Amino acid sequence: METMNKFRPTRIKRLGKTILVRWNDGRADEIPLTILRDKCPCATCNGEGKTEENYIPIKAPFKPTGFYEIEKILPVGNYAVNIIWKDGHNTGIYSWDVLRTIGECFSDTNK
Repeated sequence: METMNKFRPTRIKRLGKTILVRWNDGRADEIPLTILRDKCPCATCNGEGKTEENYIPIKAPFKPTGFYEIEKILPVGNYAVNIIWKDGHNTGIYSWDVLRTIGECFSDTNK
C-alpha cells in the first residue's frame, strides 16, 4: 500500500450522524459516527493492556449513552484529531492515515 501521509484533510465537519472529511486531493468521505467509533484506534478499544484475568468485554448491544455521539473534535499537531465522545471516551487519536483508511474502507464497502 502506498504511503498516505501526503493526504491531509482540508475540512472536517460534523453532519448529524456522520462526519465529512474533505481531502487535499479532492476526495470527500462521509463517515458514519458508528463506523468512526467502532474503528477507534486507541489502545483501550484495540484490546491492548487488557489481560485475560481481568478483562470483561462489554456485551453487544450495550453501549453507554453518548457512545456514538461526538462532543468535540480537537486538532493534534499537524497530523491528527482527537475525537471526544459524549460518553467520556477521549483517547482516540485519529491520524490522517487512519481517517483516510476508514473513509476508503467505508466507501469501498458501500459501493
